[in-house]
Amino acid sequence: MSFTPLHLFHDDVAVGQTWESQGRTITEADVVAYAGLTGDFNPMHVDAEYAATTPYQKRIAHGLLVLAVGSGLALWAPPMRTVALVGLGEWQFKEAVFLGDTIRVRTTLLEKEEKARGRRALCTWRREVVNQAGVVVQEGVSRTLVLGRGGAAT
Repeated sequence: MSFTPLHLFHDDVAVGQTWESQGRTITEADVVAYAGLTGDFNPMHVDAEYAATTPYQKRIAHGLLVLAVGSGLALWAPPMRTVALVGLGEWQFKEAVFLGDTIRVRTTLLEKEEKARGRRALCTWRREVVNQAGVVVQEGVSRTLVLGRGGAAT
């Protein structure tokens, strides 16, 4: 991916700022594709008859599928000049996501540690994946390495 003028440097954001992504509806095609890709055919995700016998009474999306979709949504909330994902921490799967649910990601910058004389910064983000009702379904912390203006290509 090439960075555009819309992509922000770490210099452009401040600790405490919050952004919210656009929404994305989790579909049956998403669940089937994820099951095929990973081999995770747990009946809770792919068998409607089985899922009807569970407390949820219907199929739920894979937790890691929701995390992956959330990661993509967070790419633009905010649109940073990210060069590396450094880590994930304290990730919690709090509520089920059902087929047809629409999720968004709310991101807050918790910490920014400048590196290489400001050419990069290690940014710590609070990520909350919320459903269409505003319920937090997943949350945790991610750390990314983000370019600063000192590292901008000329």
